[in-house]
Amino acid sequence: MSKLLKDCVGELSKLPGIGRRTAMRLAVHLLRMESESVAEMTSAISRFRNEIRRCRHCNNLSDDELCSICSDPERDRTTVCVVEQVSDVLSIENTHQYRGLYHVLGGVISPMQGIAPSDLKIDLLVDNIARGEIREVILAVSTSVEGETTLFYIMNRLRQFPGLKVTSIARGIGFGDELEYVDELTITHALRNRREIE
Repeated sequence: MSKLLKDCVGELSKLPGIGRRTAMRLAVHLLRMESESVAEMTSAISRFRNEIRRCRHCNNLSDDELCSICSDPERDRTTVCVVEQVSDVLSIENTHQYRGLYHVLGGVISPMQGIAPSDLKIDLLVDNIARGEIREVILAVSTSVEGETTLFYIMNRLRQFPGLKVTSIARGIGFGDELEYVDELTITHALRNRREIE
């Protein structure tokens, strides 16, 4: 194998979800593309990596000091949805069901990976709430052990705001899941979050 091809495959396979076979297909596809198209792609990736910023208010990705969501006057500024990553913002936005603001933590507490509460943007969240405009915080973190630890930690930090409503997204059994294959923690959440059938 050519060293250039090997190097390209090696770099592409560093991306999440890209194995060596997929990386090989991508590398061969790049060879079939026009030189200008490849140059535009690499330039866009380089500009993105070097010029992207974090919103000073919510820690979302932004081209400016404030992201497009935080600068949108139509958004409900009394509600903030706390998520782990930027990709979670995109997932929720794609539903077109939520019109509040967001707060991106940048991960979850994970002692095994050396991620402590101080490594996340929890202090920024607390500072934003302390300004007094936020009335509800929706916690939308994963249902993993690390996610639950993060949820518990944030809930304890938010106890200092007695009038603040703190909610969590519903957790439980997914549509189409068979009960016998669902883990105990998921079933526990499903039972706690049950609702009346209308």
